[in-house]
Amino acid sequence: MPETTPSFYEIETKAKETARHLVESLSRKRLTLALAESCTAGLVADLLAQSSGASAVLWGSFVCYTPEAKERMLDLDGSFLEQYGLVSRETARAMAIHALERAGASLAAAVTGIAGPLSDESGTPVGTVWTAVARQGNCREKELHFQGTRAAIRMQAAAAIVEEVLEVVNLPLDKKNIME
Repeated sequence: MPETTPSFYEIETKAKETARHLVESLSRKRLTLALAESCTAGLVADLLAQSSGASAVLWGSFVCYTPEAKERMLDLDGSFLEQYGLVSRETARAMAIHALERAGASLAAAVTGIAGPLSDESGTPVGTVWTAVARQGNCREKELHFQGTRAAIRMQAAAAIVEEVLEVVNLPLDKKNIME
């Protein structure tokens, strides 16, 4: 039997449950999380804030929807963004690292992508998302590809970064390299 694409409701329900687990894990380990969100526009912070105890672990979110916001809020250089593009491994990595530095949190996560329905001027396909999680001088990036409506792509991207952060949080604290 062929796999079916989960509905928006199923994606959202799973994302909320994973967010709850993330808040619990962050709390248990006494860690704080800063976010830098582009295509999700605060959706990740919203998922986390729906869980009891989020105020103790969620530092906040830089919602950097435009290139200018990335420059002003995260101090990303305009020439850097022109060179690597708004949706790239390098940009996601820089967003996470700069959020970590600016917030002083235990770890930071970033998400940037094309939610559609139209692509950007670079021709990056709709549904392309880059995530990054930074901790202890390390950063893990991941390229993802989603399908569906704009809302579905945004929710899938938010769910993916929550899962990625949970995975990093659950690594042993003495594990310095989160890339392995």
